[in-house]
Amino acid sequence: MRNRGIPAAAVVIVICAAIGGLFGSRVMATQDRTNDRLRVYTAALAAIENDYVEPPESAQLVYGSIDGMLRTLDPHSTFFDPKSYAQMREKQDGEYYGLGIQINSFDGDINVVSVFEGSPAYRTGIRRGDVIANIEGQSAKGWTTDQAVSKLKGPKGTTVTIDIRRPGVDGLINLSIARDKVNILSIRTSFMIAPGTGYIRLQDFSDTTDRELGDALKKLSGDGMQRVIVDLRDNPGGPLVQAIAVASRFLKKNQMVVYTRGRVPNSDEDYRVLTEGGYTSVPLIVLVNRGSASASEIVSGAMQDHDRAIILGETTFGKALVQSVYRIDEGAAVALTTAHYYTPSGRIIQRPWDTNFDEYLTYSWRDQNANREHPPAELKLTDTGRKVYGGGGIEPDHFIPGPVEGFNPSLFSRQLASRGAFSVFSRRFTAEGDQRPGAKSAATHKVSRGWAVDDEILAEFKKSLATFNVQVDEAAFKADAAFIKAEIKYEVDNELFGAEEARRNLTKVDPQAQAALNYFDEASKLLITKKGH
Repeated sequence: MRNRGIPAAAVVIVICAAIGGLFGSRVMATQDRTNDRLRVYTAALAAIENDYVEPPESAQLVYGSIDGMLRTLDPHSTFFDPKSYAQMREKQDGEYYGLGIQINSFDGDINVVSVFEGSPAYRTGIRRGDVIANIEGQSAKGWTTDQAVSKLKGPKGTTVTIDIRRPGVDGLINLSIARDKVNILSIRTSFMIAPGTGYIRLQDFSDTTDRELGDALKKLSGDGMQRVIVDLRDNPGGPLVQAIAVASRFLKKNQMVVYTRGRVPNSDEDYRVLTEGGYTSVPLIVLVNRGSASASEIVSGAMQDHDRAIILGETTFGKALVQSVYRIDEGAAVALTTAHYYTPSGRIIQRPWDTNFDEYLTYSWRDQNANREHPPAELKLTDTGRKVYGGGGIEPDHFIPGPVEGFNPSLFSRQLASRGAFSVFSRRFTAEGDQRPGAKSAATHKVSRGWAVDDEILAEFKKSLATFNVQVDEAAFKADAAFIKAEIKYEVDNELFGAEEARRNLTKVDPQAQAALNYFDEASKLLITKKGH
């Protein structure tokens, strides 16, 4: 077995050789079967191209068939057409040049779905829910998302003129915006959550994650950090190299982070800490929930197996398949499962799936059983002999349900969040003294930092649910009042005052984050026990 870092790129070379004897016969038999299947495929493709009632797009036929083929394997093997592959690379690179907005085409309009904090669009005052009516003097009515994106992106420093239509505002808002580099950050918030206690929200993994984490830890250390909470809730994962780098910030040299086992050459690898990150003795709590997956499970699993941190929250999603991305013709790519991840103690993280993947994919919708039974084979031991279990996801040391921002609200309130009721309501608010060119608003509430959701606002929100055709569950609304107030404030703060202000205020009432503050004595004892062990 080899210990190594992550190669910068993997080139897959298929070598066909004629080998005599029994092995050669097997190779030829396999090739014959493959050729037979290819003849069936090409015959079906030819029939569709020649005889289908409308002339089909050949590329889409091939792309669709590849996608369908992958869907018979597992829930995560995926086909990327040239456009989606380019978008994936852009996200992993962590930057691009443009306005810093996400848009989609809906009902003939180009809608602003989100605005990246600090981006040209954010500095100008563009908001979620805006409609881009015109781009460079041309009506965008009926445009596709791709058409709009091609007009909005461009070289750094160049300008683009757009006209915004905003609900409640008479006429169009005319803006001229200079394109700039847009950083897509993994860590948007890091601050002192309590005296001596740092908090870092790591929302996903990209090529810049480790650098961002290093900057956050350095900043918090300067603020007096003696212990830290790393929040991996709803983190869907990302590059393996970044998971290893993040874990290496807290583990000692040569400790294993994760290992992989598969059937293709070079898939059996052990990944260890090559360089310590300087935070091996800082008491650590890691927050996870049912939406934490992949790279976030690698990090939390390594912390738990090495008795390095207290894991708090819910059992993670259980996605631990090694995805190798193979670039194929015309800029398209295939993400193919080639191995499984295992934690240092030997736990398999991957959760099993049903034939149609239905139960697997709806995992995050269902409540968890904190005391599920485990087959004896799933039992493993941490470095100091604590019991942990494999078989699907990372189970926390302390189970505290909280699928939505640390809260465990009723199904009624969860549906409000999933339907966007809170984000839509936030459009009724604007910031006092906002002088940005695009800040014109018909908002009924002008607020400043430190504002609070009172009973009047709560009643107004309840009334607004009629626009969603929602039948209010009075009992659930009353029981979930703390959650509903927290969500309203979070959405408004995030929109008007930035991600850090919003998260800082939310953590003050977030049940899981507040509970974490009570477990640092245990996290400190882990370090002492580990040292003695």
